[in-house]
Amino acid sequence: MSLLHLEDVTRTVIPPDQPALTILSGVNLSVEPGDHVSIVGRSGSGKSTLLNLLGLLDLPTSGVISFDGRPVKSFSGARRDRLRGSSIGFVFQQFNLLAGRTALENVTMPLLYSSGRTFWQRKKIAAEMLELVGLGHRMNSMPDRLSGGEQQRVAIARSLVRGPRLILADEPTGALDLDTGQSVMELIDEVAVRTGAAQVVITHDPMIARRARRHFRLDRGILTPVDDPAFEPLTRREVREMAPIERSTVAPTEDDERDVLELFVIETEARSAVPAGTGAAEAEAPTRVETETETVGQATAPAAETGIDAGPDDRKDA
Repeated sequence: MSLLHLEDVTRTVIPPDQPALTILSGVNLSVEPGDHVSIVGRSGSGKSTLLNLLGLLDLPTSGVISFDGRPVKSFSGARRDRLRGSSIGFVFQQFNLLAGRTALENVTMPLLYSSGRTFWQRKKIAAEMLELVGLGHRMNSMPDRLSGGEQQRVAIARSLVRGPRLILADEPTGALDLDTGQSVMELIDEVAVRTGAAQVVITHDPMIARRARRHFRLDRGILTPVDDPAFEPLTRREVREMAPIERSTVAPTEDDERDVLELFVIETEARSAVPAGTGAAEAEAPTRVETETETVGQATAPAAETGIDAGPDDRKDA
């Protein structure tokens, strides 16, 4: 039996004075216990809406969502809240830690809604979870005294302290650098394996998505299984961040050349408007944009093209 099952799920909203807008259309997804699923999509593809449905925060316009084989629509709002609190853990891009509360107090918060032994031993349970994520020595630290990676670890501990059966991660590394993001994902994977929890990671980063066993693409509200999450081309910024040393050897694309050409035209028009009386040497001096246009796609440029002033000996030879 699937832990979470979506069958032909559609989500439609009606903005004020606007026609109905379909955000998700015919979504089918099954998440098994211990499963690891990644969903990749661009901004505006419906990822947040899908996350709200998976987390039982919203109900579908049509279709069926089942948790443990029971249709969620048959649950009251209070029952959905209790099920979400006990069985689903959320890890967000923003850490959402409570200011003025220590790391231990932040992790203890979800246990205030527990009962019996869990409630009375909440501090001990929270401390053990912080030890598990490697922050046993930072229990009494305030959020503003923690690094970004440490704050995300506290947020992970808080989301997992009740032992959820399903972990929903929404861009969990979006606010972290590359190395810290990888270590955070390794931590989530490790905790999920220890507890047997299923994971659904929603991200735009193919490198994070590849860690999952099953991959899906969300595009214009339609969810499609894919073999490799790297189905979308990386932006130039992502290429630079992933390979900062080798980026100068990457051949320029048509977009790169078009951008430089546009800058060259703008600069040329600006130079044509130079007031009369401007020195000839000043008017004819090569601009930075012209130099870039001449050297696009080259890994290095000759010293004479870099704009470096000639030394005394060079001027003497000239």
